[in-house]
Amino acid sequence: MTAVLKHELKNYFHSLTAYVFGAGLLLAVGLGALRYNLQAAVSNFEFALSYFSIVLAVIVPILTMRVIAEERKQRTDQLLYALPITTTQVIVGKYLALLTVYLIPLCVIAVYPLIFSRFGDVYLLTSYGSILAFFLMGAALIALGVFISSLTDNQGFAAGIGIAVILLNYYSVSLSEYVSSTVFGSVAALCVLVLALGAVIKYLTKNENLAYAVCFVLIAAIAIAAFMDNTKFEGLLPAVMTKLSLFDRFTGFVNGVFDLTSVVYYASVAVFFLFLSVQSLEKRRYN
Repeated sequence: MTAVLKHELKNYFHSLTAYVFGAGLLLAVGLGALRYNLQAAVSNFEFALSYFSIVLAVIVPILTMRVIAEERKQRTDQLLYALPITTTQVIVGKYLALLTVYLIPLCVIAVYPLIFSRFGDVYLLTSYGSILAFFLMGAALIALGVFISSLTDNQGFAAGIGIAVILLNYYSVSLSEYVSSTVFGSVAALCVLVLALGAVIKYLTKNENLAYAVCFVLIAAIAIAAFMDNTKFEGLLPAVMTKLSLFDRFTGFVNGVFDLTSVVYYASVAVFFLFLSVQSLEKRRYN
């Protein structure tokens, strides 16, 4: 795993990827600090992170698009299978390299509150709590990007899908106000999600029977639950869209609330997509 980590870091810093990512992140946070802290003379540095957090929707897919897609395109992924390490160690090594690239500009950003505190009252606990939450949110998004990259050998396609998915997550709270809150709308949306899950299972396992069985069991459970008490499905879809938003949970940290459940959620999302990435590589190995 250490060899994979060193190899990935060498590739990132011998190309423009790490520098473009770091410059984009520093530019966004710098503009946020200019907008909120300097021009408005506000000491809340965490607002700068919140204001330009949408930049992650662009720079994270750029960072992760090549991590596995390039291996598949050049057929060098077959060499990974010959290494005396497991697929999990390969994914974890690549993921840790991405986190290192992400952490370097954050270390620079961590100096900003100390600089601003020399010229005004800065809430350091809130500022550094927000920086920690920003790192965790980015770590979850990077894991999502790794999974998307594992599904294709086209870097541009991986980046495009990653941007679309992250933007959808960013605007999910706003979009939840326009989706149906009726029982039928919630049930229909859940059925669509189940079918999407079945498609992912089929792709990863190449087992149609397993995918169909999972879809049948879940749809049957939804139908039974709706028949027994359909009031539980009223407003369920907007609530789910709000709960799944990574960016909405970050707002709590910006407001000075260190939410441990959000920390667990970020970690769970990262582990979940890394697990799917491992399964995607395993499927290709056996094929």
